[in-house]
Amino acid sequence: MRADVTDSRPLDSPTGQDGAQTATASAYMTQSLAALLEASAALHRHLCPRQVLGIRMGMWAAELLALPLPQTDKRVLAIVESDGCFSTGVSVAMNCWVGRRTLRVEDFGKAALTAIDTVNGCAWRIAPHPHARSQAALYAPEATSRWESMLLGYQRMPTSELLTAQPVRLNTPVADLISIPGHRVTCAVCGEEVLNEREMLCDGRVLCRACAGAAYYTVISG
Repeated sequence: MRADVTDSRPLDSPTGQDGAQTATASAYMTQSLAALLEASAALHRHLCPRQVLGIRMGMWAAELLALPLPQTDKRVLAIVESDGCFSTGVSVAMNCWVGRRTLRVEDFGKAALTAIDTVNGCAWRIAPHPHARSQAALYAPEATSRWESMLLGYQRMPTSELLTAQPVRLNTPVADLISIPGHRVTCAVCGEEVLNEREMLCDGRVLCRACAGAAYYTVISG
């Protein structure tokens, strides 16, 4: 099998077992694993193990939240802990995107996802199982490299061997993350518009975060 194509074996069932788990997952997913992998690969012009991880996490999020994914509304908020290929897999599986304000990146350098139901506040953090990488080869005996064993193995492994999940509570309330649609103010220092309640109140003045001292850049003068 080429390393740039998806696997045709059933999700969670490399040898045909674990049918109950597969049925549960499919009850909430509106697209198959193969279709999601194809969509993710099209965005990157290739398929890699981290895309597979992101998709499998998104698929499990549907089961944990008991909500249909990819979503057709904005009920589910996804927070990913790294950018790149992994986040694309999550976006494709959940239909959560930065441009739709349903995906946020908290860059911890980890392939991890927190999926939040913004209606009831239920949140689950999903991460790779500590032994997933070493176990992947068991599910891809035909692989010719470690990379290919992860690419194929991650598609075939039972969820319990590939991923872990913990219920969590966000330190910042969901309402604050989402903010009020249409809310906007003008910074008293730079005059730039600030959206989504991201302004700061300093000595009675409304400031953007940069003018309040939280800038990620330094302006080069002259």
